[in-house]
Amino acid sequence: MSNRIFVCMQEGMDAPEWLPKVEDFMTKVMKELGYDGEEVSIMFCGDEYIRELNKSYRNIDSATDVLSFENDEVYEDEEGKWKCVGDIAISLETLPVNAEYFDETKNNELKRLLVHGLLHLNGMDHGEEHIEGGAEKKPESAPECEMLKLQEKILEKLKDEKIII
Repeated sequence: MSNRIFVCMQEGMDAPEWLPKVEDFMTKVMKELGYDGEEVSIMFCGDEYIRELNKSYRNIDSATDVLSFENDEVYEDEEGKWKCVGDIAISLETLPVNAEYFDETKNNELKRLLVHGLLHLNGMDHGEEHIEGGAEKKPESAPECEMLKLQEKILEKLKDEKIII
């Protein structure tokens, strides 16, 4: 069996030209994580929309880069049995800000947000630990928590993948 990835834009926002490439990248990430027969949806939005989601679901009144909403429902259709892993929301306004902060390309930052969101849907968390700007380039500041270690391992394996060119 395979996996299903649904990608959409916040209503009223124009879809970037690279949007169709997200599904291919996520297919590879899900394969790396051993997903099979699982479904995830990804919505790209603006800061105001993600701020509202953050406020409604986490009681934090500020925009963020990525949010994940676990689902774990199972359903069956003519193709087989599927597990809805959940939904990921990514702010396209915060993405370039993060890329600059981390001294990364927008492509690498987008891949990081996609993997990060999916790992949260997989039940993983990083607590207060985050990778600081430039820290991922220095071995002495490598992440300690398992989620961030796995995130960096996947990103290293898929480092040549291009979504945003």
